[in-house]
Amino acid sequence: MNLLSLLLGSMMTQSSVNNLSGKTGTSQSAIMRLLPLAIPILIKYLTKNAQSQQGALSLLGALTQHKNTNSMELQLADADADDGDKILNHILGGNYGNVMNQLAGQSGMSEDQVSSVLANIAPALLSGVSAANTQQQSAGAGSLGSLMSMFGGAAQPQQAAPAQGMELDGSSLLSLLAALSK
Repeated sequence: MNLLSLLLGSMMTQSSVNNLSGKTGTSQSAIMRLLPLAIPILIKYLTKNAQSQQGALSLLGALTQHKNTNSMELQLADADADDGDKILNHILGGNYGNVMNQLAGQSGMSEDQVSSVLANIAPALLSGVSAANTQQQSAGAGSLGSLMSMFGGAAQPQQAAPAQGMELDGSSLLSLLAALSK
């Protein structure tokens, strides 16, 4: 299952981007530049965190708290940015400032804009990972079933630059979660 494609495909629909733009005051074009840069980084950090037993248990705990099965569009419209900011700080840890700075430079946005958009996608990101993990556990890695309805139907494949041997498509993250769930 390509988690990255599912997340990007659902978060970059016109309605999802409209919701994010309205909530954050950030232009739609800026959001469209940011998401393909940010989501692979967040998946990378989630995967890195899940490689330790403590990190994996913490992530599994967070996933149990984020099981929103509404469409991604509705999740983004209803996102709790304060909760999202806590999620981001937990995912990124001491690298929060560096990541915000890097993404601001790459996207042409201010750090405050990047932080605002990411805080609004973070709860939906965890719900998406939770749904993918649950679907993988119950139906096998190849089945998409009801997961596709949450992610808004057909996800469009997105290209992400691989980072130093870590799978950024989400497969490593889902494999770690599957191993811990057994």
